[in-house]
Formats: sequence, C-alpha cells, structure tokens
Amino acid sequence: MMTVARRAIGQAAESEAERFLRRKGFRILDRNVRSALGELDLVAKTDGVLVFVEVKARRSSAYGGASYAVNERKQARLVRLAANYLSRHRLRNQACRFDVVLLTGGGAEPSGIEHVENAFEVPGDDLRW
Repeated sequence: MMTVARRAIGQAAESEAERFLRRKGFRILDRNVRSALGELDLVAKTDGVLVFVEVKARRSSAYGGASYAVNERKQARLVRLAANYLSRHRLRNQACRFDVVLLTGGGAEPSGIEHVENAFEVPGDDLRW
C-alpha cells in the first residue's frame, strides 16, 4: 500500500511531467487511468502517435536514470494496461509508444527531468486486441 506522502510525491511528479510534455507540444488525453490491471500515469498524443507515459520520481540519480526505472515486469504490465486502454476506447491501427519521464530531486521543484521517448520495444502482436 502506498503511503500518503509517497502518493503526494507521485501526484506532484505527474503534474510536473504533464507540464513538461505540454511544453513539448504533447496533448494530454488522460491521467491516472485505473483498471484492475493497474494504472497508466499519463496518456498523451503527439504527431499522431498515442503515447503511454510512465512517470517516476527519484530523490537522486544514484540508481540510474529513466532507462533503469522501468524493469521488464513493469514493461509487461504497461503493455497490458495499454492494450486494455486501446480496447476500451475502441482504437485500432493506432501507432503507439511508451515513454518514461524521470524527475530527480527531493524538493518541491525537480532538479532534473529526463524524458526517454520510445523507452522500450513492444513485441509485434502484444498491442492487438
């Protein structure tokens, strides 16, 4: 179970990531999309591509950057969540990708933001429904 403090940090990180992506021209479609499978942090669109964004907040970069923030198990869960999202919204033949936004710094303002576009590859048929 997530503590109130961790949830507040997560919400603040998602708000900052949302602002960051909007400044880059992304259109935010959904935030905190919950299902029985888990939660998608942000769903955005840019250049006709549907982007599922995982937001991570770290106090420091001691454990590596964004590429280390989402392990294989988390990737598999994100793919299942994305497939569920596509199904619920009846989206077919939609170009999709997975991005990770990692915010570092323990204070109210992040000391760094790392945005990894197309953070991991999805095997061919995994996003079909």
